[in-house]
Amino acid sequence: MKGVSRMTSERDSETTLDEDSQPNDEVVPYSDDETEDELDPRQPGAEPGQSQSQGQAEESREPGKKDCSWQVKANDRRFYDQPAFKRTIFLCFKKSKYADNAIKTYKYNPITFLPLNLFEQFKRAANFYFLVLLILQSIPQISTLAWYTTLVPLLFVLGITAVKDLVDDIARHRMDNEVNNRTCDVIKDGRFKPTKWKDIKVGDVIRLKKNTFIPADILLLSSSEPNSLCYVETAELDGETNLKFKMALEVTHRQLQEESALANFDGLIECEEPNNRLDKFTGTLFWRNSSYSLDADKILLRGCKIRNTDFCHGMVVFAGADTKIMKNSGKTRFKRTKIDSLMNYMVYTIIVVLILLSAGLAIGHTYWEQQVGNCSWYLYDAEDFSPPYRGFLNFWGYLIVLNTMVPISLYVSVEVIRFGQSYFINWDLQMYYPEKDTAAKARTTTLNEQLGQIQYIFSDKTGTLTQNIMTFKKCCINGQRYGDSRDREGQLQSHPEQVDFSWNVYADGKFLFYDHYLIEQIKSGKEPEIHKFFFLLAICHTVMADTSDGQLNYQAASPDEGALVTAARNLGYVFLSRTQNTITLSEMGARRTYEVLAILDFNSDRKRMSVIVREAGGNIRLYCKGADTVIYERLHPSNPKREATEAALDIFANETLRTLCLCYRDISQDEFDVWNKKFVEASLATSNRDEALDKVYEEIEKNLILLGATAIEDKLQDGVPETISRLSKADIKIWVLTGDKKETAENIGFSCELLTEETAICYGEDTSALLQTRLENQRNRAGSSPHSSLRMNEPFFQGSKDRALIITGSWLNEILLEKKKKKKKLKLKFPRTAEEKEKQAEKRRRAEAHKEQQQKNFVDLACECRAVICCRVTPKQKAMVVELVQKYKKAVTLAIGDGANDVNMIKTAHIGVGISGQEGMQAVMSSDYSFGQFRYLQRLLLVHGRWSYIRMCKFLRYFFYKNFAFTLVHIWYSFFNGFSAQTAYEDWFITLYNVLYSSLPVLLVGLLDQDVSDKLSLRFPRLYILGQRDLLFNYKKFFLSLLHGAVTSLIIFFIPYGAYMKSMGQDGEAPADYQSFAVTAASSLIFVVNFQIGLDTSYWTFVNAFSVFGSIALYFGITFDLHSAGIHVLFPSGFQFTGTAPNALRQPYLWLTMILSIAICLLPVVAQRFLSMTIWPSESDKIQRNRRKYLLEEQQWRRRHSAFRRGLSARRSAYAFSHQRGYADLIASGRSIRKKRAPLDAVLGTAPGTGTGDTRETS
Repeated sequence: MKGVSRMTSERDSETTLDEDSQPNDEVVPYSDDETEDELDPRQPGAEPGQSQSQGQAEESREPGKKDCSWQVKANDRRFYDQPAFKRTIFLCFKKSKYADNAIKTYKYNPITFLPLNLFEQFKRAANFYFLVLLILQSIPQISTLAWYTTLVPLLFVLGITAVKDLVDDIARHRMDNEVNNRTCDVIKDGRFKPTKWKDIKVGDVIRLKKNTFIPADILLLSSSEPNSLCYVETAELDGETNLKFKMALEVTHRQLQEESALANFDGLIECEEPNNRLDKFTGTLFWRNSSYSLDADKILLRGCKIRNTDFCHGMVVFAGADTKIMKNSGKTRFKRTKIDSLMNYMVYTIIVVLILLSAGLAIGHTYWEQQVGNCSWYLYDAEDFSPPYRGFLNFWGYLIVLNTMVPISLYVSVEVIRFGQSYFINWDLQMYYPEKDTAAKARTTTLNEQLGQIQYIFSDKTGTLTQNIMTFKKCCINGQRYGDSRDREGQLQSHPEQVDFSWNVYADGKFLFYDHYLIEQIKSGKEPEIHKFFFLLAICHTVMADTSDGQLNYQAASPDEGALVTAARNLGYVFLSRTQNTITLSEMGARRTYEVLAILDFNSDRKRMSVIVREAGGNIRLYCKGADTVIYERLHPSNPKREATEAALDIFANETLRTLCLCYRDISQDEFDVWNKKFVEASLATSNRDEALDKVYEEIEKNLILLGATAIEDKLQDGVPETISRLSKADIKIWVLTGDKKETAENIGFSCELLTEETAICYGEDTSALLQTRLENQRNRAGSSPHSSLRMNEPFFQGSKDRALIITGSWLNEILLEKKKKKKKLKLKFPRTAEEKEKQAEKRRRAEAHKEQQQKNFVDLACECRAVICCRVTPKQKAMVVELVQKYKKAVTLAIGDGANDVNMIKTAHIGVGISGQEGMQAVMSSDYSFGQFRYLQRLLLVHGRWSYIRMCKFLRYFFYKNFAFTLVHIWYSFFNGFSAQTAYEDWFITLYNVLYSSLPVLLVGLLDQDVSDKLSLRFPRLYILGQRDLLFNYKKFFLSLLHGAVTSLIIFFIPYGAYMKSMGQDGEAPADYQSFAVTAASSLIFVVNFQIGLDTSYWTFVNAFSVFGSIALYFGITFDLHSAGIHVLFPSGFQFTGTAPNALRQPYLWLTMILSIAICLLPVVAQRFLSMTIWPSESDKIQRNRRKYLLEEQQWRRRHSAFRRGLSARRSAYAFSHQRGYADLIASGRSIRKKRAPLDAVLGTAPGTGTGDTRETS
């Protein structure tokens, strides 16, 4: 027992991470390429904006020296030429470790195109195989076919592919040039000069103007705004359109405003190496014998856009490939479809079969030479070769003769089909988004059929499922619900009529509201609670107002807060402006200014925010808004409308609206004075300031009076629920991977019907417990029986209940063992002996095996759920989740997103789809397909994807069949020609068979065939399952094609052979010569293969019919020309079948022979098709049979309705103010207010949150 317990404790010590630190659902975990001590908030060094002496600076940076190894010197390009900043790239060649700012996504340049492209093409097995064949055909002793039969098709294939690759790469060059040739102002020779982005270097000081993109990761030095604030839009990074603010150091703000000062700036930055952590930056600025600590709030990232700031200055810290946006983009992977891989294996199989057949036939020739050839004087060819040597030469001869088993035209045809299918996607008007003038775009031509095999979709939320637009929909005031479509008397209207806001001069014109009764109540002024409700919305926020061109604009820390203030504005309570300690409103036209005594800001733990205001009569009141869970805990015991509001919250939650409770309380002057003293002390705390403030906030936010609740709609894109429902019916599992909060993500899950009321939700802690139990069981099983498998196949969940998994990034790192252990404090212990080394290696192996098992268990558990939502995840974690499903489920995956934080996921998945919307083009540029709205995904997969898969499978099955039927005739002929590698057909027929005589019909089937129409494909999503299960093309289908081709070749050869034996023609001549036989067999083959594709065609058009009969007519036309006397006179050695076709084909006997061959080949196929469609019809057969009935029916989509249940507090979204604190500190410090609005010189030193005169002195 002791041994067992010791073993268990050892295991636990390996696998337990930080048991004392429970994963935090609110935090986006940093990437797994860092250790916890790097995240330690107790960073030695200066507070932002505070300077130290040089000695202290040296001390402060000593512990971080190893991590802060990136040095950047301002305005000094020679600084980077030092040997310390060089790295070896090859042998003695060195290159600077600092990347330049040019972005390169192209593969070729004019010099490397030809060699690189040919090298890549000859890596493909079939191309290399044909190159070898070409070399063999140029050797006279073994050549049985003319060299041009291989060279012409090979050059055609290489040329087509090279042109396609060249066109793709030129497009990449154009995109790169467009980005690299953008300009901005850079300090050169003491002046700002326009410079292209590609010429910007690390350390350059640059100037950026309003509405321009940031070219590199830069340190903000100063801006045109007061106190060098800078507003940025991060839509390209994370899809969020609300503005974030950055703030320069106070010292650089004061001293680096003028061009001359910026030109003389010589600061040195020491910071972390380039990494992919978007929300973290650690560094120190050393300048003028002082040091200043730097964090992410002072860094502007490449890809962001400057907003509401006329200009700003910055110093480049990371450029080009080192920028955070590029570090998050992941590696560009070479993507290939499952069918491609399968086709390669089949080509290898055919080559092996080909070699074995050639070897067998060569042995047959050796035997025949010994038995017959040597004894027959009339067969002497003046060469005294031994039979084994003749057999050896014939082996190579047969390799050449039978090479059409691996047809080179297969690859050309596949490329043409994919190219055509890509254009059908581009031309599809039903995937065109007129609002943004965005058409669907297939950005790659190699993955179309994989769209018909998707099993898992990984989707971003913000901007992909949602529009990232919040709208105020409903509210509950004093227990009364408002927001439904009602007239002025409060009666419900059958036809919604929009409220006219023309009475309000501040109405923004975009706000839609249908409750006329609420407007009447507001105008009447009879309900004081309604006044308080909208007054609270107008005053309790951290929104900032800005007037441009006479228009009032709001900048909010989150779109939710913007929606509430906009709603109050339209309903008559307009927030106009604010200063550091006042706020001005227009209340139903009356302009009033209130003194703001304190702002108690939101954070993710508090889930609420408050303001304390002195009203006109001098009384002090606290207004608070927050999540219902936290507000209800702090209500006064006597709140009569508590139950009515709770019922309204349940109704709003059931409608998937984001809810928020509003409340207030009156505060006496004495109580406020006592509390304010504590508040000022907490505001000035140097350590644990946030915790101290939260504690003080708790003291005043109590005994609240409930006013009501708001309901906001996070607007989904059109058609999202219907799309998800359809895709689910197609057995496609949808996972949502988002950086948003858990409550928000869960609420969207309900909105888009991924989750329903019947869904049992499993969270991170439940998942962790289930996995821990499974792991223990696996260990026990492995311990009790060494031969038992570690893998347990029994499901995690019992019963068939609908389940979903909601897990945060922190839990994901914990469960998948991706969280790094803490570094030990320089306590290095090297293994001394071989035994210790072996122990360490064994320990590492065990830990790795445990990690792999845990990850597999997690994927198994997640895949048992109908839906999975991963929230608060980093871009790297998104890609990791996709990779895990690919690794352990061997499933075909699709990732869809719209921002730079989705690029890694898009590149990792088998198919990457970019939404080309307002969030920039980063995701689109990395994607394989792009379009304007999420709803087009159903058409891309269920119509284009399914059709592409069916067409490609049908094309490949038929292509292999027709080539086996064509090539295997040579083998049967070998038994009658002494295995001499003589061909059964004329050389020109062999050359043109795959190029002209049988290519067009199958090409058109590959491009145009449909089993059912697009409408029926969308109406019956279950049809999609065929592709997911690889039912239409696999090894079984391949061998069936091979067998079908072999049987056809037997009939094609032996029926004419039997008919020719001892036969006599009409003119008394025997038609049994070799050339007549070759024409008969070839003609029969052309009829059979072209009629066979006719039987395989589901969707007949004029073009298909023309191609089938046109191919047969073309064969006869060319054959008669090639067998004419005229061409023989011109080229006697190349055309030796003179007069054969005209002579043979005028014999009725031969036509009867051909008809018999065709009938025997095709009638069994017709019978088999008839029986299978009658007795065992497939799903598509049934739909085809009833398609007219279905097309006549009205197709009305009905969204499923969940049963209404009350009391589901877990359903309510904890209203997302923002992911981090709002603008409260900024407002209270006065740094955000434009100088023209208030004289700030006197109040710049005011403590955060204080507004009264008696507290100003304390700062």
